[in-house]
Amino acid sequence: MFDSETVAEEPNPQHSPIFGNAEYQAAVDTILRKASSRIRIFDHTLGKEFNSSERVEGLRRFLLANRRNSLQIVLHDSRTLDRDCPRILRLLRTYGQSISIHETHPTAKSVYDPFVIVDDRSFVHRFHFDEMRGLFALDDPIGTHTFIERFAEIWEASSPAVSATTLGL
Repeated sequence: MFDSETVAEEPNPQHSPIFGNAEYQAAVDTILRKASSRIRIFDHTLGKEFNSSERVEGLRRFLLANRRNSLQIVLHDSRTLDRDCPRILRLLRTYGQSISIHETHPTAKSVYDPFVIVDDRSFVHRFHFDEMRGLFALDDPIGTHTFIERFAEIWEASSPAVSATTLGL
């Protein structure tokens, strides 16, 4: 007989293949809704889907839930944010203490497989930024660990790209 307080609950990873943009966007929406402390995003650019009112509202709720919650984004090209993601930029201005947006240095531009990590336990991984095939993993801390390490390496090879304030004369 086991004492329920001494038995650690084992994770039960759930993996689902992703085929196509609709499945990819649904996986990203699902994983973002599950976030409770930290979201890390790496992509070539942040697509217009991140500007949807539903996704931005979900991110806003996530940031409001706890002042220690954080959203880190690394992009190869941040120039399209003004045009494609004005709602994300408004979110950055409101929650600048919790959001960081970086752009990769030239040495990291060869990384080609975007991913989203949530709470060190779940991820969405696209095999190449030009394709919508990938993998969606829930409750997989071991598999997620690989992406956490990759994100840390990419983060180190990047610099802040967008700030919450605009400086000028």
